[in-house]
Amino acid sequence: MFGHRPDGRRVKKLDPIVQITPYLMPMRCDAQVFLEHKADYEKMSRYIVRKSQEGEKITFMQILIAAYVRAVSRHPEVNRFIFNKQYFSRNNCSVSYTVLKNPQDTDSNEDTVRILFDLTDTIFDVRDRMNDAVEKARTAETDGFVIKLCSGVLAVPGLATLIVGLVRLLDRYGLAPAALIRELPLYSGLYVTNNGSIGLHHPLHHIYNFGNVSLFFGMGSILKEAVVTSDGNARMRRVLPIGITADERVCSGAHYAAFFFDVIHLMDHPEELETPPEKVRFDPGVEYHVPKVQKQ
Repeated sequence: MFGHRPDGRRVKKLDPIVQITPYLMPMRCDAQVFLEHKADYEKMSRYIVRKSQEGEKITFMQILIAAYVRAVSRHPEVNRFIFNKQYFSRNNCSVSYTVLKNPQDTDSNEDTVRILFDLTDTIFDVRDRMNDAVEKARTAETDGFVIKLCSGVLAVPGLATLIVGLVRLLDRYGLAPAALIRELPLYSGLYVTNNGSIGLHHPLHHIYNFGNVSLFFGMGSILKEAVVTSDGNARMRRVLPIGITADERVCSGAHYAAFFFDVIHLMDHPEELETPPEKVRFDPGVEYHVPKVQKQ
């Protein structure tokens, strides 16, 4: 309320063309656009093998999320969201995704993790935060907050409709409880779904109208495609397909283009993520920091 929310601060000075779009497309599902990118699997694979030989275990998903975090440090405009037709700068860099409680058992229950990153994070910092969050989710003796919440509201007929409706109403005016927003995975800058880990194709995932996620990345299983090399010969190469869904209202097309260019470049050159960024950009009046994970 009055320009402040638990997860962001109102942005007032915007290009009028950008600012009018929520009135033309009031819901996220009105404004979702779909893109596809085929990341160079071979470049990332060679990097992962090289790091493994140095004693550093890195995964493809960690490269993707580290590239996202670094790109946000350069383009904070992409880390905005819209509520009640008003623009807000997110006061965190957050990523959510779903994990299996037991990765060896496809019938295992799922849980969600929501991770906060610092914009100075290197790929090693990103890896440590992700590993720490997943380990806590998988080793917890009791179910996570989201599972407990869903089980509770579904236990009483009609309660889920009432609770969801109440949260939507409060959220519209920036009055939803901060503790709830911190726990729910749909209040993140990015949601990643890794379908490749279960052998499925990359999805072009829809954006939820609940919460404030404005960007979805869907990773798929590895594909082979024919390419023509610089000397005119054809060869097969392996690619990691990524389905991207974005809320086009969040920022201008130029900002999105620069952001995706950086994400793609950094996935092709993950070694650039090993050192902190020389400079970090924040939206005016919104600066945030997250302590590094302390290793045991």
